Amino acid sequence: MSIVTVQLGQCGNQIGHEVFNTLCSDICGTHGLCSKKENESYHDSCKERFFCEEESGVPVARAVLVDMEPKVISQTLSMAARSGHWKYNSQAHFCQKQGSGNNWANGYSVHGPRHKEAIMNLVQKEAEKCDRLGGFFTIMSMAGGTGSGLGAFVTQCLRDAFPTSFILNHVIWPYGTGEVIVQNYNSVLTLSHLYQSSDALLVHENDVIHKICAQLMNIKQISFRDVNQVIAHQLGSVFQPAHTAGGGSGYSRNPLGDLMEALVPHPEFKMLGLRNIPQMPENSLAYSTFSWPGLIKHLRQMLIANAKMEEGIDWQVRPPHPPMPSTNKPLHFNTSIANLVILRGKDVHAVDLGSFQDPSLYTSWLNPQDAFNAWKTPRAFNKYEKSAALVSNSQFLLKPLDSIVGKAWNMFASKAYIHQYTKFGIQEEDFLDCFTTLEQVISSYTNL
Repeated sequence: MSIVTVQLGQCGNQIGHEVFNTLCSDICGTHGLCSKKENESYHDSCKERFFCEEESGVPVARAVLVDMEPKVISQTLSMAARSGHWKYNSQAHFCQKQGSGNNWANGYSVHGPRHKEAIMNLVQKEAEKCDRLGGFFTIMSMAGGTGSGLGAFVTQCLRDAFPTSFILNHVIWPYGTGEVIVQNYNSVLTLSHLYQSSDALLVHENDVIHKICAQLMNIKQISFRDVNQVIAHQLGSVFQPAHTAGGGSGYSRNPLGDLMEALVPHPEFKMLGLRNIPQMPENSLAYSTFSWPGLIKHLRQMLIANAKMEEGIDWQVRPPHPPMPSTNKPLHFNTSIANLVILRGKDVHAVDLGSFQDPSLYTSWLNPQDAFNAWKTPRAFNKYEKSAALVSNSQFLLKPLDSIVGKAWNMFASKAYIHQYTKFGIQEEDFLDCFTTLEQVISSYTNL
């Protein structure tokens, strides 16, 4: 099944470009470390998901690019074409002359309705090119105006136009120190609207990725491109083909559906976090060896201690035994609803994942057998001989969510900048509805 990617705003378009780059360099690489037959079916499966073939033989990304200013889109289109490995469809983009000025309401209430028809026509065309449409993957930031406001609007349009398709929103959480004074407002509005129309939100925090670039990748002057490449690597490690538990011999046919089935058992809980191990600069790979038991042990501790990467994990955090009611849980313990571990590379079929099936990791209302899933493939990903990804529906995002809602509420209480939103038709009641939605989400995750 194919996935149509919708890239929204500057952030969404730049990350989308890196994601397709990563997918393409992974399937073009000769480092498969697996049988020729396995490599070929992996290759075909990835192509079917993310690319369509043209007569010229150059794969074309199944993507629609949307931004309210032309600069980033024209850069993105030409960079992809220059790579020679893949390109965007030159017709599948929509841009205007002026941006949304970091104003969520401008993107949502003005640009959205005004350009709805043009944008949805492009999406419809891409969807019709798929033999079987698996769903939509949108990439956007929460802090600005176009990605967040227009992104929330477009997500609602996708839900209306394709009621039975899966929608996964990939959302970039802003730097805590802030790029935009109203980023907390924009974030609250985006998240609460996406919660209504999306099947799941996969979240990357800029601060976390920045730390990974500094501490694990040893990058001295970190650019947005460095950050985006780490994000793209992490996304690729989830979306490249893998064998699901009951999937027989072939690769998973419906990646978005399988992801939702494994991780979103209840519509109240749809915030997904992503952790990867190992992550290091390419030139260190040759000198590094990893064992599966070591990787799995680290990944599990990253999960329960809510560590963002394999450095600086708090090894003191232990699961509660016997499982306690949520009120008595140890302070720093991260309770999960559902987890998915994806293993790629050598000897994956011999790996013991029993430690992830421990009932004390999960909320009491779900059977641990249902709460944990593993996907595997012997084909290595992106030059790593062995690598693991963890997609988790857990309390990962509780602290950052609480913090953003708190900051936005403090500004709202003093009516700061509200006039910028009301002039585009977003009223104070709309803000209050959004706060209510997110307070409910926070409360649900807190009580796991």
